[in-house]
Amino acid sequence: MTASAFVTGAQAAERAMRAVFPPTPLLRNDHLSDRFGADIWLKREDLSPVRSYKLRGAFNAMRKVIPAHDLFVCASAGNHAQGVAFMCRHFGVRGVVFMPVTTPQQKIQKTQMFGGTHVEVRLVGDYFDETLAAAQTFCAQKGAHFLSPFDDEDVIEGQASVAVEIETQLGRLPDRVVLPVGGGGLSSGVRSYFGRSVSYTFVEPSGAQSLGIALEAQAPVDVSPIDSFVDGAAVAKIGARTFARLSDVDRADAVHIAEDRICTTIIEMLNVEGIVLEPAGALAIEVLSDLRDQIEGKTVVCVASGGNFDFERLPEVKERAQRYSGVKKYFILRMPQRPGALKEFLGILGPEDDIARFEYLKKSARNFGSVLIGIETTQPENFVRFLSKLDAAGFTYTDITNDETLAQFVI
Repeated sequence: MTASAFVTGAQAAERAMRAVFPPTPLLRNDHLSDRFGADIWLKREDLSPVRSYKLRGAFNAMRKVIPAHDLFVCASAGNHAQGVAFMCRHFGVRGVVFMPVTTPQQKIQKTQMFGGTHVEVRLVGDYFDETLAAAQTFCAQKGAHFLSPFDDEDVIEGQASVAVEIETQLGRLPDRVVLPVGGGGLSSGVRSYFGRSVSYTFVEPSGAQSLGIALEAQAPVDVSPIDSFVDGAAVAKIGARTFARLSDVDRADAVHIAEDRICTTIIEMLNVEGIVLEPAGALAIEVLSDLRDQIEGKTVVCVASGGNFDFERLPEVKERAQRYSGVKKYFILRMPQRPGALKEFLGILGPEDDIARFEYLKKSARNFGSVLIGIETTQPENFVRFLSKLDAAGFTYTDITNDETLAQFVI
């Protein structure tokens, strides 16, 4: 497909979508604009009917094969499942959504809610690979149409409708577009639409660098095992079709961000702006800190790709954000077993320090007991003073804040 044909197709897809849902807002964010000295706009895909951009690709792929097909199948544990379910109900066709057995109940219920009587949810496999294999086998047996979450030309064209709306709503081309990357459907669609007329930053979670590693190898690479925390962008292997559209991306424009760091933006956007973002939806905003020199004085559009956030995860997100920011640490402390030792330790704490966790791990030692202690404070610098006083008092301790193996068992 030629570049001009792709642009025409994306524009046609965007027009057709208007019969289903309105454009998602493109909103200037004063908080971020002031912070980075730039003109920062957020493309709010978290405000779509299914709180992500995924229904765009599902809509475009389905409209092109109806009425030849009336049974659609997908494998997904998240946003793609909800987009497919929504569109099955819209088109009045049947859908079977395969989800891992481990899928949170909230996501299962939302998929069923969007699909209504038109969609059946089947829970198969503990891991997504098993779920996908079951979906593809079922699809072949029933002669159904399989809806890929990203590696499909019609899906890519549908996701490019995000770029069509940005151009119309902004009234001009932005200087830079910042995009999260998982399987590559959104990023390849937007880049194929804008071409080389704008600059890009493609951002992935550090635990699933499917684009970055593919660019180095010049071919899609399975980067398993991956960290699934940023579930909307945690893809082990970028799509073949999507990578074909991204293979000439400058390696410097494909960056990655630590999962804990992403949590700081989720918390900030919730507390400061009242915007609920899922981890993948926060990627394009968090990376702005790394782009300060490149975006100053520029017009930048960040695609907030989704807002399907389960608030049961909020304590974990807050915990990870505090640890990354350096305002919360965990220690294994050897506490002398003598009168006044605990009081002496408490006297070391500063006025802004707070004990968040205190647990004896071993009480059998004759002279010392091992204590797991978590300390929260307001500024990372407070720990310098705290540890200095701890050393001066002769306490023995081990900082386990960044020991992931140990943290899984005791934190």
